[in-house]
Amino acid sequence: MDYQRLRFSLDERTARITLAHAQEGNRIDQRLLRELDDAAARIAEDAAVNVAVIDAEGDDFCLGWDDATRAELLATTQAVVDPFGAIAGLACPTVASIRGGAVSGGLELALACDIRIAEEGVRFGVPEVSQGMMPLAGATQRLPRVAGKAAALSILLLGEEFNGKRAYECGLVSRLVAQGQLEAETNAVAEAIAARGPLAVRYAKEAAVRGVEMTLDQGLRFETDLSIILQTTEDRAEGLRAFFEKRPPNFKGR
Repeated sequence: MDYQRLRFSLDERTARITLAHAQEGNRIDQRLLRELDDAAARIAEDAAVNVAVIDAEGDDFCLGWDDATRAELLATTQAVVDPFGAIAGLACPTVASIRGGAVSGGLELALACDIRIAEEGVRFGVPEVSQGMMPLAGATQRLPRVAGKAAALSILLLGEEFNGKRAYECGLVSRLVAQGQLEAETNAVAEAIAARGPLAVRYAKEAAVRGVEMTLDQGLRFETDLSIILQTTEDRAEGLRAFFEKRPPNFKGR
């Protein structure tokens, strides 16, 4: 696909999706949704990718929906249940790198990622209810799972913008960094994940993501099943060899 709303790159084991229409606040339109789906498919098909980063050009991560696109999505008889499902469904970990505004659909895109790193001065918000509308892309479902029911309801029902400190306190963001440090911190986190055993990382993510929808007993059994499968892989054997030989492991993803 010829990307017009984002830039896509691969650097060894790290894929990077950069929202790239800053002059429009990186707002989400139909073209961007198609490009995100295409980029996610490329990542899913590439076994060499250990981690994916989503960041943005300009002052803002994403200021929400393009008005025409929102109207189109609501008007269709075949409504898209999860516009960011392709990102959320990736087997590899995903990292959202956020500065400036991340509101409405922009926050929902960040919520579809596994780890969120934000720069001081960031602004979050889900303003739909204050405008007589409903969130469109999972905020009512992912936000309670990430930040807890009480914090999520306060955010959703008041519809007010909130800052990075509050986002960090409720667990919405994993790390809050000083201005000017966002890129370095994001790269450090991505590099650390990329260096880990890719199968172990993917299994750990799967166990955590699927396990929260299970009973504790079911989740523990699922974790054990994945651990047993991991024991049979070449990467597991390489990890043990590297430990005893006191050298960095050379994981192959198999």
